[in-house]
Amino acid sequence: MNISEETKSKEKSCCGPDCCSDEAVVTTILEDDITKEKTEEELKQIVKDEYSKIALQSKESNESSCCGSTSACCGDGAYSIMADEYKGLKGYNPDADLGLGCGLPTQFAKIKAGDTVVDLGSGAGNDCFVARAETGETGRVIGIDMTPAMIEKAEANAAKLGFRNVEFHLAEIEKMPLEDNTADVVVSNCVLNLVPNKVNAFREVYRITKPGGHFSISDIVLTGELPPQLKVAATMYAGCVSGAVQKDEYLNIVKNAGFKDITVQKEKMITIPDQILLDYMTIDEAKEFIRSGYGIYSITVYAEK
Repeated sequence: MNISEETKSKEKSCCGPDCCSDEAVVTTILEDDITKEKTEEELKQIVKDEYSKIALQSKESNESSCCGSTSACCGDGAYSIMADEYKGLKGYNPDADLGLGCGLPTQFAKIKAGDTVVDLGSGAGNDCFVARAETGETGRVIGIDMTPAMIEKAEANAAKLGFRNVEFHLAEIEKMPLEDNTADVVVSNCVLNLVPNKVNAFREVYRITKPGGHFSISDIVLTGELPPQLKVAATMYAGCVSGAVQKDEYLNIVKNAGFKDITVQKEKMITIPDQILLDYMTIDEAKEFIRSGYGIYSITVYAEK
């Protein structure tokens, strides 16, 4: 990766945390708050506010908008952590695809006809409808999301499709309104990393999973620490990066929750373009970050109860 001297004099682009108008930005960070740690509830509110806005956008708007969670909005340098396409999967519904996510967990989830599938952070219903195609009319699909606008959008999509065995619940992943041992399969796409208390989240996933059941979860993890400037950026947090933890820590959380036979089904490094780095740090800081060899990865993890 080469950061040219020309970048020093680049015009301000619509890529930084302050590039949007007040009307366009749902969350902003004041300069005097840059180094302050945020509470779990504050972090949840950041995500909830941002995804409420995203729920009202089309996939195209979200991917091209300055403030969309998957977009860098920088022309040729645009970067989306959503690099996998759902279009080839059975059950795909374009109305439910907002361009969010970092993998295809349902592709690896080993869903069988008649299974009860729970989707964590179900959004507009994208993975739920793919799961419905696998579990069929005899199965049950349950979406969990903490954003009212997403639940409303998902329910409208399910109604249009005429599904009677797909349901959506407004709830946080750490406090799901489900009985113990509900799910044969749990899926999630780039959501658990947004949950501040991942230990409690995976304990809850374990609780709702049936003995012998399993999960397939796509998420963002780190190798090495992100610079503080990236960690505190609300737009980066809602974009699934700054909420991530170390890969080893993530897998240990899964193990300590009680899961076994833990396997990384897919792993892919996320490359951050120069222009994005330079909106959050100086050229020297960006060069140091690159030299460090630290990385951001999309992984799909499988584990059994």
